[in-house]
Amino acid sequence: MTAILALDQGTTSSRAIVFDETGSVISLAQREFTQIFPAPAWVEHDAVEIWQTQLAVAAEALANAAVATPAQAIRAIGITNQRETTVVWNRKTGNPIANAIVWQDRRTANFCEKLRQSGHDATIRAKTGLVIDPYFSATKIRWLLEHVDGARQLAELGELAFGTIDTWLLYKLTSGKVHATDVSNASRTMLFNIETLDWDEDLLRLMDVPRSMLPKIVSSSAVVGETSCEGLPQGIPIAGIAGDQQSALFGQGCHLPGMAKNTYGTGCFMLMNTGEKPVRPSGGLLSTVAWRIEQPASQVNYALEGSVFIAGAAVQWLRDGLGIIQSASEVEALAASVASTDGVMFVPAFAGLGTPDWDASARGTIVGLTRGSNRAHIARATLEAIAFQCTELLAAMEGASGVVPHELRVDGGGTNNGLLMQIQADLIGIPIVKPRIAEITALGAAYLAGLAVGVWPDAGAIRDGWTTDKRWEPEISRDEAAGRLTQWRRAVERAKGWA
Repeated sequence: MTAILALDQGTTSSRAIVFDETGSVISLAQREFTQIFPAPAWVEHDAVEIWQTQLAVAAEALANAAVATPAQAIRAIGITNQRETTVVWNRKTGNPIANAIVWQDRRTANFCEKLRQSGHDATIRAKTGLVIDPYFSATKIRWLLEHVDGARQLAELGELAFGTIDTWLLYKLTSGKVHATDVSNASRTMLFNIETLDWDEDLLRLMDVPRSMLPKIVSSSAVVGETSCEGLPQGIPIAGIAGDQQSALFGQGCHLPGMAKNTYGTGCFMLMNTGEKPVRPSGGLLSTVAWRIEQPASQVNYALEGSVFIAGAAVQWLRDGLGIIQSASEVEALAASVASTDGVMFVPAFAGLGTPDWDASARGTIVGLTRGSNRAHIARATLEAIAFQCTELLAAMEGASGVVPHELRVDGGGTNNGLLMQIQADLIGIPIVKPRIAEITALGAAYLAGLAVGVWPDAGAIRDGWTTDKRWEPEISRDEAAGRLTQWRRAVERAKGWA
């Protein structure tokens, strides 16, 4: 049997999935880990707990796959990960110097504002394809160096290592032998030049980050090390690495320019493949590296990206914050119990706004309430808010690229909500298509790893295997969709600049 082990390290859980050569799931294991909220708008993870849970589910998935000789049957390991989350550890001890600062964390918003006021926005935009925002890793690294006792001195001596979660897992899987990250994750740090595909000395000086901390940059599909840690078979090639959204783009078969996907998870992340050259976007979009593959020939692909910080997390808030549902799965029926929101609009800007506004000071807002408003209207407004935000992402991408996709491929937990998917199709005006295999992010990592070791000959073979599970067609007029989007923008303006 030929199999690939994909490690899918997410924001709330660590997962491991064994895939066969058809892309089908052989086994899956998952464990949640602790979410740490030390202060308002601060979010942290224990990097040691992340490693422990990821190691445990990897071992469990291999055991559940009933593979008699895993080291021989598992051809490679692929890693995909929550991006931007920042770990700094001591090279001598291998221990983190503090909790990881999560991508959602906003503690560096004031420093980001100072960078903007000092006129650095255009330079950072040109070099990285990103906007100045606490979302990215650079200001998180700087914060740790400034606020952890002795960290700055250790960094200057070359004794500290930085990594996003892929780098941390790779380091632990290889027992500290490999300190590396792939181009897709590097492009999310705000320290990486997407033209030269290397760390940028000007940005390192601006952020006051020693280059000695940074990992080696490698391709997304290439053998970069092998397992040598306790708890897993020894010598399995680690051959695929990609940030979760780039991995999902690859897993969706969006390998050609103009193809787009949207992931509905804690947040929403839409990516459009723009080919072998970065597109310089406007409208709050990001330009990012999608992947670099080495087989059958070296090739870099870029993507446009738009980010919605709060999507599924808004449904979780209905459950945990308001208590109007007992489980997230109840929201669809509750929202469907009313024909409309009766004018209620919910802007779930709990962590500020991402694309197109990039307003770290925005806060969650519900407008349009009347005495007749009830929990069903709020539930439906929550689903509409997710769809409105994603509609703005696609519109911005169409404007920047000049390409209107003929469909939007979707994945993530939110795609199980048929009402949300229909609202989305209505608003964007093109079909929504869901693939047969649900574990698309992990599958992308498996594909990247499998390409590197010859399980699949090329990306075309992967695209040929992509099949549809469900499809939603638009059911409202474009005029009605435009009117609803105008109302949405009115609500967003009321949420901006609050904090």
